[in-house]
Amino acid sequence: MIELIKEHEALTNGEIQAFVSEAMASLDADGKRVLFIIPDQTRSMPMPVVFRALHTALSRRVKKMDFLVALGTHPPLTETMLNTLLGVTPEERAGVFAGVGVFNHAWDQPSQLARIGTISEEEIYAISGGLMRQHVGVTLNKMILDYDLLCVVGPVFPHEVVGFSGGNKYFFPGIAGPDIINLFHWLGALISNPVINGTMHTPVREVVNRAAACIPVEKWCLALNVMGKDCHGLFFGTPEAAWEAAAQMGTRTHIVYKDKPFHSVLALAPEMYDELWVAGKCMYKLEPVVADGGELIIYGKHIKEVSVTHGHYIRKIGYHTRDYFLSQMEKFTDIPGGILAHSTHVRGIGEMLDGVEKPRIQVTLATSIPKEECEAINLGYRDPGSIDPDDWRGREDEGVLLVPQAGEVLYRLREGNPRPKAFTP
Repeated sequence: MIELIKEHEALTNGEIQAFVSEAMASLDADGKRVLFIIPDQTRSMPMPVVFRALHTALSRRVKKMDFLVALGTHPPLTETMLNTLLGVTPEERAGVFAGVGVFNHAWDQPSQLARIGTISEEEIYAISGGLMRQHVGVTLNKMILDYDLLCVVGPVFPHEVVGFSGGNKYFFPGIAGPDIINLFHWLGALISNPVINGTMHTPVREVVNRAAACIPVEKWCLALNVMGKDCHGLFFGTPEAAWEAAAQMGTRTHIVYKDKPFHSVLALAPEMYDELWVAGKCMYKLEPVVADGGELIIYGKHIKEVSVTHGHYIRKIGYHTRDYFLSQMEKFTDIPGGILAHSTHVRGIGEMLDGVEKPRIQVTLATSIPKEECEAINLGYRDPGSIDPDDWRGREDEGVLLVPQAGEVLYRLREGNPRPKAFTP
């Protein structure tokens, strides 16, 4: 594996380009077909710089090079969005990059998927520590079978389902089918966000790596450490090795420790989170530092939808704690595990007392989602026009926390300080 780290200053575009050139030079790629698996616009990274560097390094060596956007279950990108993601003009796509295919993953189209293996019921039971007992088919976008090399390219952040994103997670759920997506998302929810988020080695990561072992194509990974708009680390190797190094760096750069919990937290959702399905990351990364009985507000006037893809499910079940679902699972057999997991992650942990749901904290939306819809899905509502983020600045001593650009950095309480109620599976 090769790596380049500048923890306290940003890597320059020239350094990124040189690293990509070195990494691609190490590949036995001459005359081969290469498919790059890349994130969509909901992940921060210098994709335009990396895209051009990859093209420069490989376009004359390989038989074919294409890019597949690891959407998971996110909506597909339009041509304009794809061009923006890659930092290219329509003229460049038709000209210098004409031979490069750029594709959306289609998780919900069975004809676009290939079954490449199975994880047995016994394996799932053992990996999950007895939390789940079921087998699952391993399905991926069938495009992978048309290439000689697969290369994941993407950042690594603390993550609510798997612990740290990146690596093989770009295959699962990035370009996977629904069954395995739903299985391991629900496993993550059973363990719970505060337990799993920011933990490097988790049962969910083990499921993802086990599934990736079924892929019959050579795999590599370019993992990035990105803070805001700046890249601070580059790692190239196998998906497991590159991810391991990037996640280890992430434990230092992407976890902020606080001495005490806050009764009021205002999370400013960045523009790239255009619906609650992804803006929920504001809650995932901040739940551990909200005091018992406190409130977390997800703020963003640009958020108008709960979820274009999954909104009908969310409107049916609302947002609830894990224990709410576990107490009556027979009512939710028709709801995919990934939907249930998202619901519990946004609502946070809690308990059922005498048949009544008791969430630990209040979660409120200050978005363009109407009050009636917020109440219908079991979340609080605040008029975003009634909030001035500047009024929240510099008030941590009062138990008030403002978090700009929330969603990619995890907040935790320092060991030995007062903590919210125990987070237990």
